[in-house]
Amino acid sequence: MTDAIRHLLLAIVQDQDTDAAVRALNDIGARVTVLASTGGFLGQRNATLLIGLSENKEGPVLEVLHRVCRQRVEYLTLPMEGTPLPLPTPIPVTVGGASVFALPVERYEEL
Repeated sequence: MTDAIRHLLLAIVQDQDTDAAVRALNDIGARVTVLASTGGFLGQRNATLLIGLSENKEGPVLEVLHRVCRQRVEYLTLPMEGTPLPLPTPIPVTVGGASVFALPVERYEEL
């Protein structure tokens, strides 16, 4: 019998980090379900990982996500104000890492 699921972590990660994150989470025995998603102000593809955890197991999962999900610099191109021609000005924006939400689970069943 497995430990009862007491917490659900929702981790939103960049698309390029998904495979490595799932592999690393599986290696430590975490149960992971992957949902394709899109979001953030850049509207890029990402993944929402649903991770079911037993009591006091958040630490190793957060360590894995911190190690695997990297921040990156993307360049957003916007036209410059006051120019006769719309010349794009690349603006560096830091994206990535993982956004993690922890929710208590009142009931968990496998049917």
